[in-house]
Amino acid sequence: MGKADKRLVVVQVAALGRELVEANGFTEWQGLTFEPLEPVFPALTCTAQASFRTGGLPSEHGIVGNGFFFGDLMRPLFWEQSTRLITGPRIWNSFSSKGGRTTMLFWQQSLGESVDAILSPAPIHRHHGGIVQSCYSKPRDLYGKVRGAVGRDFNLMHYWGPMASVKSSDWIADATVAVLEDPAGAPDLCLTYLPGLDYDLQRYGPDSPKARAALETVFDELSRILSAAKDSGHEVLVFGDYAIGRCDKGAVLPNLALREAGLFAVREIGGAAYPDFYLSDAFAIVDHEIAHVHVNDPHAKERAIELLGGMDGVEKVLADDEQKELGIAHERSGDLVAMASDGHWFAYPWWEDKNEAPDYARHVDIHNKPGYDPCELFFGWPPGTVSRNTTKIKGSHGRIGPGREVCWAATRPIGGEPGSLPGLAGAARDWLEGRDGN
Repeated sequence: MGKADKRLVVVQVAALGRELVEANGFTEWQGLTFEPLEPVFPALTCTAQASFRTGGLPSEHGIVGNGFFFGDLMRPLFWEQSTRLITGPRIWNSFSSKGGRTTMLFWQQSLGESVDAILSPAPIHRHHGGIVQSCYSKPRDLYGKVRGAVGRDFNLMHYWGPMASVKSSDWIADATVAVLEDPAGAPDLCLTYLPGLDYDLQRYGPDSPKARAALETVFDELSRILSAAKDSGHEVLVFGDYAIGRCDKGAVLPNLALREAGLFAVREIGGAAYPDFYLSDAFAIVDHEIAHVHVNDPHAKERAIELLGGMDGVEKVLADDEQKELGIAHERSGDLVAMASDGHWFAYPWWEDKNEAPDYARHVDIHNKPGYDPCELFFGWPPGTVSRNTTKIKGSHGRIGPGREVCWAATRPIGGEPGSLPGLAGAARDWLEGRDGN
């Protein structure tokens, strides 16, 4: 096996929106020029990362959201980490076949990926509650080596939940530097992820002083990675996955509307209402500004379209042809896909009486809830719970179009002028393979 001619660090920065970068004066920064980029639809973390890895759209790679409804199991699953969920060749396949070594740090759906090294959060959930914090590591000793170099453990509480903050991406930035400075040899291609900008933009909105502070911290982290990459002979490519828009008009509750219309069924257990996906004619799996609506009874489809399409805060309900046009038509997509109006977002609850809330509504539970729950970013009452107050959320994402462009930059030209995320992925692949003329 030969030696790779190219060395590249790819830094995916959560919520790196074009307007945010421009408004805060970072368009030209440390020799980088940030250019606009059209995100894929829906503009979500897992979808964007899968599109970069494959150069394809959700209709091709199958990651139509951060979670989706698994029909064979009749249950939704969010934030599942198996790489087998992603269909399609990876942009580094040819590069790897010629000797290029690849490392993935904190990318979604990376477990089981055919790369040389992987580091990803993988806590152990205790039977009687609580977790044992840990990271999945390939090779097995990678986390121990990185933890020793960084000087502290990775704290999952900073990655998600009421304590989530830029401290999470600060650790990942230090880990990336440690990997690039490894005396045993840095990878030729390193894909890493900085999530810290996302949290306060959702809590306080993209125009808030806290958003500006988070952006400054993330650019400080980028600066450390750029310095280490220069020393190790790597070029750097930075890109955003989505732009967060202001949420000043409140949450939309499609499942509550479907329940009130008799389409969403529940099981009453101990006074709480749990979803019954088997008997529901229609239900929504929500994901920020997007909702996948699954219809068990074909006769209910038109009713669901009319009901949801008429709700305040719903811009449109996409049927088959419109899903194809947006590149999201896939067997995992809903029979309908609802898009929130600007200023709104979708919340999963199907109840108004707080006593009907399922047990998991009170806790950080990213796997059992039938949708993404940003309220987990706030503490609730009593202590030990998370908030259920949807009015606290001031930013969301998933929409594309004017004002929702992301941006990208590279330390050297990688070929062409990619205007979309799949285009950027293709340019990176060509550059790695030496097909860009550089």
